[in-house]
Amino acid sequence: MAELEPLYTAEEMRAAEAGHDVDAMMQRAGAAVAEELMRRFPDARRVVLHAGGGANGGDGRIAAEILRGQGRELTDERPDIVIDALLGTGLKGAPREETSPLIEQINSAGVPVVAVDIPSGVNASTGEVAGAVVRADLTVTMHGPKVGLSVAPGRFHSGEIAVADIGLEPAETEHRLVTPEILAEVPRRSARDNKYTAGHVLVVGGSRGMTGAPALAARAALRADAGYVTIAAPGECLPVLETLVLEAVKRPLEQAFEAATKAKALAVGPGLGREEKSTALVRRLLAEVDVPAVVDADALFELEPGEWSAPRVLTPHEGELARLLGRESKEIAAHRLASVQEAAERFDCVVVLKGEDSLVAAPGRGVLVCALGLPSLSTAGTGDVLTGVTAAFLAKGMEPRRAAAAACAAQQRASHEAEQRYGLIARDVVEALPRALARD
Repeated sequence: MAELEPLYTAEEMRAAEAGHDVDAMMQRAGAAVAEELMRRFPDARRVVLHAGGGANGGDGRIAAEILRGQGRELTDERPDIVIDALLGTGLKGAPREETSPLIEQINSAGVPVVAVDIPSGVNASTGEVAGAVVRADLTVTMHGPKVGLSVAPGRFHSGEIAVADIGLEPAETEHRLVTPEILAEVPRRSARDNKYTAGHVLVVGGSRGMTGAPALAARAALRADAGYVTIAAPGECLPVLETLVLEAVKRPLEQAFEAATKAKALAVGPGLGREEKSTALVRRLLAEVDVPAVVDADALFELEPGEWSAPRVLTPHEGELARLLGRESKEIAAHRLASVQEAAERFDCVVVLKGEDSLVAAPGRGVLVCALGLPSLSTAGTGDVLTGVTAAFLAKGMEPRRAAAAACAAQQRASHEAEQRYGLIARDVVEALPRALARD
């Protein structure tokens, strides 16, 4: 498995199919749908097909005939399973008015739904949903995963994904899917390393009642194999941090610039607060410190593009990105791919839009989609963990876009390595990081 795998847009799929026998591809597609349906739902005997007039509908009709030949009954009522072959990958915008009732009929059937290539109503190239949309239990997609199956909100309508071989060669795509193999790119310590050359991270954050955030970021950096971590925090926070992170060096916030002269990467923002003096500190650090920096949480507040002297990685969630772009959170959620690309261009740096499908964008480049984690990661503090891991990888010299993608993969893999499936907390993710990163 490669560290990055293709994610196809509708246009890229059309290019991949050009020059190939359409009938042969449809036969393979229909056969794959029928095979997956029978394998995963062996007890489903009564099948309802909803097919449109295009190639997607043709795939569905071929699947239905194969199923009929295998003893399944095609029916219009009381089904055991429904095949959605209404719209396919060519959809842009909302489904037509006459199609929406059929989509609602599919969703209200009360039985499993198998989508052909992509659930009807999902934009295959963006994951956007502009109107009625099918909720599939299984999507059998042709040749390779589509962007819309991996990026929210489309991914939440796709169910389990099965990729069908229809006889096409792999192709280069603009956007890519991150796999766990990217973690092999994280530099390992050598016998010649010392604690400084293994990666020195400076965490700048903390305020009254918010010491946990920089503590989590610092511990995550250490568990992501940084050799040395310093925390610069307000003086009132230092006694608490002394007990929370024994291994880190603590400095008062006033000494942040002095501490930064020895660091290989910064993690700026966890728990820092939004007072004017904090905002001013962030501006100065980003403008004057010539090492890579992760910018998260309160450091994103009122952030504006600047002439920064070194690479910066912004790691907002949807609400924070909405403020950065002057939008509503719901608009970011509806247009995640376009939003993160816009932010990367506006701030001229790597931007990570956090979520179940964390999206890593860089100016002029495709988006890397990382969706390896469990829902248990949706808990307070895991964003601080990601900040610390990203800073550790930057301190080890990784290129910012790859460091951000690898950090997302490490954090998400840690959710699998943690013992807890329920009640997971951020500290559990931190402690699971060494297992997520292990390659021995």
